[in-house]
Amino acid sequence: MPLYKAPQRDMQFVLHELLQTEQNYQKLSKYQDVVSRELVDQYLEAAADFCENELAPMNQNGDQEGCHLNQGVVTTPKGFKEAYDKYVELGFTSLTADPEYGGQGLPTLLRIAISEMLCGSNWAWAMYPGLSHGAMRTIEHHGTEQQKQLFLTKLITGVWTGTMCLTESHAGSDLGLIRTKALPNPDGSYAITGEKIFISAGEHDLSENIIHIVLARLPDAPAGTKGISLFIVPKMNVDDQGNLQGRNNVICSAIEHKMGIHGNATCVLNFDAAKGYLIGPENRGLNCMFTFMNTARIGTAVQGLAASEISFQGALAYAKDRLAMRSLAGAKCPDQNADPIIVHPAVRSMLMTQKAFSEGGRALAYFLAQHVDIVESSNDPEQCEKSDHLLALLTPIAKAFLTESGNESAKHGMQIFGGHGFIVEHGMEQIVRDARISTLYEGTTEIQSLDLLARKVLKSEGKLLKNMTDLIEQWIIEHQSNTTLSVYGEKLTELKQQWLSLTRDIAQKAKQNPEEIGAASVDYLYFSSYVVFAYLWARMAQVAQEQLLTGTTEEKFYQAKLTTAKFFFQKLLHRTQAHAAAIASGAEAVMELDAAAFAF
Repeated sequence: MPLYKAPQRDMQFVLHELLQTEQNYQKLSKYQDVVSRELVDQYLEAAADFCENELAPMNQNGDQEGCHLNQGVVTTPKGFKEAYDKYVELGFTSLTADPEYGGQGLPTLLRIAISEMLCGSNWAWAMYPGLSHGAMRTIEHHGTEQQKQLFLTKLITGVWTGTMCLTESHAGSDLGLIRTKALPNPDGSYAITGEKIFISAGEHDLSENIIHIVLARLPDAPAGTKGISLFIVPKMNVDDQGNLQGRNNVICSAIEHKMGIHGNATCVLNFDAAKGYLIGPENRGLNCMFTFMNTARIGTAVQGLAASEISFQGALAYAKDRLAMRSLAGAKCPDQNADPIIVHPAVRSMLMTQKAFSEGGRALAYFLAQHVDIVESSNDPEQCEKSDHLLALLTPIAKAFLTESGNESAKHGMQIFGGHGFIVEHGMEQIVRDARISTLYEGTTEIQSLDLLARKVLKSEGKLLKNMTDLIEQWIIEHQSNTTLSVYGEKLTELKQQWLSLTRDIAQKAKQNPEEIGAASVDYLYFSSYVVFAYLWARMAQVAQEQLLTGTTEEKFYQAKLTTAKFFFQKLLHRTQAHAAAIASGAEAVMELDAAAFAF
């Protein structure tokens, strides 16, 4: 199994040098007296120690043991409970929560950085506390004061954990089809009845209670998504003081048999007139749930980033050690029987792709988290609006592309190991299995693509896209006189214009045939993602060049950053043109074949 090592130096590069966290968070009154470089680094170091020494050693064993279900009770793999207790003891559950309810009031950016380490060291374990953050945010944003005192405080301490319960077997991503019912009780609560599937961390032994955030329909509710309400349904009933009052009528009837993330209990939950509490307005549940879902989508993007990082770490260590054949340019290690495979261009190409995706993904995920903090705490309405628009555009890009690139990186890692990568003991195939779910849950890549193109770009008539292209244009103008960076500026200028042109072409075609949107959407998302990565890599190259020019003792680190930026622009960015060509070809070839003509 790859030995996970938290990439603290690169995390510090993104946090402190690229995003200038300390300087920028001094402009946000909520964090002026809280966020400092010293504090951020202390939390990173503590989280790195926990992940490397507590979580990583359990990763492979947790995958092999899996979870155990016995009469509705789930037992997690050996060591998971003790690790969760340590996590709570370290205070990580309360990191970003409101101090009024027991939280530390730290920024989302720090939590996202720590989440990357959790997922990289033990993806399945990380999902247990990970779902709780979304539950906290939902109650924090939409709950009554009583609900916050009763449920939020315990979630923040980590004594209780949370889930999101959306999916039903017949509905999938089309939540308008859900059938779970909510009938009013005389005491003001509701009786929730229905079955939810694919509920991550839906039942376990880590916490004394689990707070389910559940979508259900009230009597006489309108059909479709306009008739969905949101409910808090605890695993254990509680009284008005939060004391446990015995088991609620919600039970885990099965654990899904999955391709990966075996250490996490993915449950079928049956609600049989379980006591629940309405959160938010009636029939506005989906709107409230999006607070949870958007948080979860950024969290899933981080999982993709983590897959890239751990696969890269495993592959790099192996490539330096594994001997096979000689370099075409002549023996690099003549004192050995063969050269290490890292000398071969094909292996190097896979490693560099992993490195570019990992470090680029880190920049994008942290960039998004910073804008989450701006939206939630800035006193500047104009800046809040800009950040909100950037989040709207970039969240589907991050969720889809970071998970897809995470899967590509995992595949490369396994490939570099050759036949040994297919063997369980090396752990590379587990990364492939675990990573595969990330492109599916919290909205598939295809769903994210439609969201990006149809809802975010075309529905806004290009306004959300313009916020991003304006950022790109601003960077180009600021650095147009820098000859070293000019190659990035020229390419970004070209791609920015092509991005806008492709968008106009799709909009025009869609007026005649709406199917053009669906046919173009996935390629449009990929094209957009590579352009966003190019912008971030240009910015990282700029920071690295400035450090090298001013003098540094870390020449190798910054030179590697420049080299990776060069690799991305020369070897990966050309993929945009294949996606552009697919978009230009239109929907005809996709839609021409009649459904009845598909043959086995």
